[in-house]
Amino acid sequence: MRIGFGATVLTKGMVSGRIDGIGVYTRSLLAELDKLNLEKSVVNFGSCKTFSDRNFSPGHSKICLPLPYQAATAFSILTSLPFPGSQQLINNIDLFHAPDHYIPHLDKIPVVATVMDAIPLVHPEWVSSSLRAFRLVFRKMARSAQQIITISEYSKADIVHYFGISPERISVTYLGVNPAYSQPVALEIRQAVLQRYGLEPGFFLFVGSIQPRKNVARIIAAHRMLPVQMQKACPMVIVGRRGGGSDEILPELRALQARGSGRWLDNVTDVELHALLQSARALVYPSLYEGFGLPVLESFAAGLPVISSNTTSIPEVAAGAAMLVNPEQSEEIAAAMQRLAEDDALAADMIERGRKRVNEFSWAACARQTLDVYQSMAGWRC
Repeated sequence: MRIGFGATVLTKGMVSGRIDGIGVYTRSLLAELDKLNLEKSVVNFGSCKTFSDRNFSPGHSKICLPLPYQAATAFSILTSLPFPGSQQLINNIDLFHAPDHYIPHLDKIPVVATVMDAIPLVHPEWVSSSLRAFRLVFRKMARSAQQIITISEYSKADIVHYFGISPERISVTYLGVNPAYSQPVALEIRQAVLQRYGLEPGFFLFVGSIQPRKNVARIIAAHRMLPVQMQKACPMVIVGRRGGGSDEILPELRALQARGSGRWLDNVTDVELHALLQSARALVYPSLYEGFGLPVLESFAAGLPVISSNTTSIPEVAAGAAMLVNPEQSEEIAAAMQRLAEDDALAADMIERGRKRVNEFSWAACARQTLDVYQSMAGWRC
């Protein structure tokens, strides 16, 4: 079976030097599928200039469709006609996997689409205006795929409800964790990173984009509820770039820094992030909505206790290895932070639980389950 693998988001990330979210998923899945000796072609919808040979392994053939993707997709979805240029795909592949929400309508080969979550439909107020305008087209695109892959049972339930897709057409494949998160960072590197940012070990840490659903304002409010001495001893470090809707949160971030009880780091390297994870007291991640919650697993791998939400996908992913709180109650978040700051035995217990839990996830397992989905489509006919 010859698989066409959508790589538009990944190649854009490689060019910009910022690979996250869907790009990480695409790259990690491709790397593990390489080990299964699957015949693959990576497909880019857009400029061939973003498709340099260094981006992919020599085993990948490349198919570049130099089409304005949005216009071509709109035409295909609105008319129910095949995606323009799809004959090139039909001539070269037996199945197309759209891992990045670029979901073409193809006429003679099956399409498997990865839909991470239903956020644009469940909470349109949390996404950009362009994505809000796109959400109904996105729903129709997803419905046109023969099979959907998603990343948690919680997301599956939301997709069934909001996309109107039957459960039988949706497979769940959990994400994995980059092994680099569990590799100890050398002491001299950790010390250099902390010195660079004026930190001492034992701070509270948040990792994620600055946007409303990540609940950063309540994290800062919860930290301010801690005893003043604890705020100073365990400052709140926010690591993340600005996302949509971040304007209202920026004054809170600036005030946190002005009080001397925290830092906002909007652009750290992977090495710096790993050093911060291995130097913190706990991850504070009470997100309002997650389709999976990868920072929770990454923190488990780094040996960091986790405070997170008792809602959406987090209880499914954490499975008793994190302290779960109501993300809408700053008092609960603050109480969990204070417990972990004061109780070394509790922190050690949470670290051990997290390490056991993260061992149940891997990109290799994700790839094997994805291959099962491909093979289930082998007999598909239009």
